[in-house]
Amino acid sequence: MMRFVSADQLRENVGIAVDALRTNKLRSSLTILGVVIGVSTVMTMATIVKGIRDQILTTIAIAGPTTFYVMKIFSSTPLNPDQLPKYVRVRPDLRAEEATRIASLPEVGYAGIWSQVQARISYAGVRTRDVLVYGADDRYQETFGGELVAGRWFTKAELRSGAPVVVLQERHARQVFGRVAPLEKLVLIGGRPVQVIGLYQEPENIFAPPGQEMGAVLPFQFTWHAYNIDKTNALFIVVKPRPGVSVGQAEDAVTIALREMRGLRPADKNNFDLFSQDQVLDVFTSITDVFFLVMLVLASVALMVGGIGVMAIMMVSVTARTREIGIRKALGATRRDILVQFLIEASTLTGIGGLLGIAFGLAAGRGVTMLLNVSADAPLLQTGIAVAVSVGIGLVFGVVPARRAARLDPIEALRHE
Repeated sequence: MMRFVSADQLRENVGIAVDALRTNKLRSSLTILGVVIGVSTVMTMATIVKGIRDQILTTIAIAGPTTFYVMKIFSSTPLNPDQLPKYVRVRPDLRAEEATRIASLPEVGYAGIWSQVQARISYAGVRTRDVLVYGADDRYQETFGGELVAGRWFTKAELRSGAPVVVLQERHARQVFGRVAPLEKLVLIGGRPVQVIGLYQEPENIFAPPGQEMGAVLPFQFTWHAYNIDKTNALFIVVKPRPGVSVGQAEDAVTIALREMRGLRPADKNNFDLFSQDQVLDVFTSITDVFFLVMLVLASVALMVGGIGVMAIMMVSVTARTREIGIRKALGATRRDILVQFLIEASTLTGIGGLLGIAFGLAAGRGVTMLLNVSADAPLLQTGIAVAVSVGIGLVFGVVPARRAARLDPIEALRHE
């Protein structure tokens, strides 16, 4: 049976490896660089993806993992409303009456029809870029979390009549009003004058991609009459099941109710889609899987180059240290001792590259996530894998030169100049 390497032998071989690196600093640095690039690429991507995924999971937890949406059509990318496929055109638009019917179901705790439009908020010549403006109701905060920091939400009368009132996102309110108190002031949203009745602060941990920041909430009836709503991509019914009712039970009840309202026969397919929080994760996971695959391919190439560099430098090292190997064999070192020595040297080389790659990758990932305003912790699992892979590369690519060193004839090695 193969005996294990003793701690003293391991320490001695690591010391020899470090001395070899010091002797050939430039050659060793260039060899390590390939490993550093590969590992840092993986670590950067892992940090970014983990940060964004954690933000989405937190947002879903705030909104409630049971919340789901009824849509005309679910598509991971918005459809062009002027060039809709026939199977989408034949689907009816969602109606407020359908939201009312869903809200009356015993399995449903809340249902409301909402809309989204892109518009700019402006006051006294100062304006924001395009932001998301929701047409919703007084349950918006309950659905998405956050805090009403000033003023109030809509009254039932304002919701029914579609009054021109707005709850502004606090950050955008500060941007356009400056030091002026915004409450009760008139502000233009998409060119329409509305009165500010409240200031809302979204959760700090909510994930919104650039250009998709929430800017304001208006009564749904107002947005319905005042703006051109994309009924395919930006009109939906928000549904929350009653406590104790599962998402599946609520979705089944909603499906039955909508099919009855739309007169669908048993053989007809649904002409609407249900979109749950699980599907949000599925879409995100499919996107990040592609990123990970691309990054892994690039990192694998870099690691392969680094591994070949390790093999090359170890072959040169074996040639340069032939006499040293002969002396060690003459003093009683076995083939296994020589093999282990050079494998440890190769692993030390790539291990150093792996540690440097992890450090650079974590720093780069943290920098990118800070720019995206996303909090991210170090991906511990990926860090462990990166260390194991980098050391493993040294073992795999160090086998050939290590075996060559172990097979050297001691007499011929001693004669080598």
